[in-house]
Amino acid sequence: MTNRTEQSIPETMLAMGFDQPGEPEVFRPETLPVPQPGEGEVLIRVAFAGVNRPDVIQRKGFYPPPAGASPIPGLEIAGEIVAAGSDVAADAIGTTVCALVTGGGYAEYCLAKFGHCLPVPWGMSLAEAAALPETLFTVWHNVFERGFASEGETMLVHGGTSGIGTMAIKLGKLFGLTVIVTCGSEGKCEAARVIGADHAINYKTSDFVEEVGKVTGGKGVELVLDMVSGDYVARNLACLAEDGRHVTIAVLGGMQAEINMALVMTRRLILTGSTLRARPDAFKQAVCEEIEEIAWPCVLDGSLRPEMDQTFALSDVAQAHARMEAGDHIGKIVLKV
Repeated sequence: MTNRTEQSIPETMLAMGFDQPGEPEVFRPETLPVPQPGEGEVLIRVAFAGVNRPDVIQRKGFYPPPAGASPIPGLEIAGEIVAAGSDVAADAIGTTVCALVTGGGYAEYCLAKFGHCLPVPWGMSLAEAAALPETLFTVWHNVFERGFASEGETMLVHGGTSGIGTMAIKLGKLFGLTVIVTCGSEGKCEAARVIGADHAINYKTSDFVEEVGKVTGGKGVELVLDMVSGDYVARNLACLAEDGRHVTIAVLGGMQAEINMALVMTRRLILTGSTLRARPDAFKQAVCEEIEEIAWPCVLDGSLRPEMDQTFALSDVAQAHARMEAGDHIGKIVLKV
């Protein structure tokens, strides 16, 4: 499979990788060959790359990349397509896109499946574009495809000021949901309300189960989007209305949970969850196509933008990871490449 290019592309590129798992300081620059696009792929000259919690977990050694993926972290990018596989339309070269990738984003060039790319609208910064794919794909699939959220329902989201949390607030409000979030400080609760959350609960000073009961008049919420797991699961189930759905997307609080299955049966609850990175390309393309049809018009008209926290130079990726781990960020952290 040959590929086409209309750009001058160097043979090597700068990337930020690490030899052994560890703290943020393990990152170091390395020179790598610029990858060549194959069937269904494009090569993107990266302008910005998003920083996500899975990158941190990979750096710590607990989230190895799937088979065939780049060992360089980075799951979302934005930039210009500079080369393409021979089966990709010729007019793709030169277009500006953002893309969900399985790795390799912390570099000057990165491969992406063309079917996992979305066009960057005029007037949207490439920093914002790079902050969209990972959280948008994750929230869309888990809230609307797995969680069956529909207009008029109420959703509880933990980590309300995280990248995922802020995207869940914004998408939820755009599609007619009432959104309740939990946060770890009054400042973050206020930030979440400014972003659009209908209710924000400080989990350090209040019992979120009691507060959800008060907010919903004892009915509970139709959906919980949970990235904590562990002992939160039983408490989340206590927040659910009859026929409620509990969707797990991360296990930051532990992989084990003890639950009352009688409650699941009598209230007809659904427990589900997913990961995205290792799913087949065709699945991710299907999600991308649904997003482009239903949610991307909100990006095109400016009504959906990621909540931006801070931008770091690619060489300062250690500082970016330290900020994420400190938990002080509100919204998305990106790297300027």
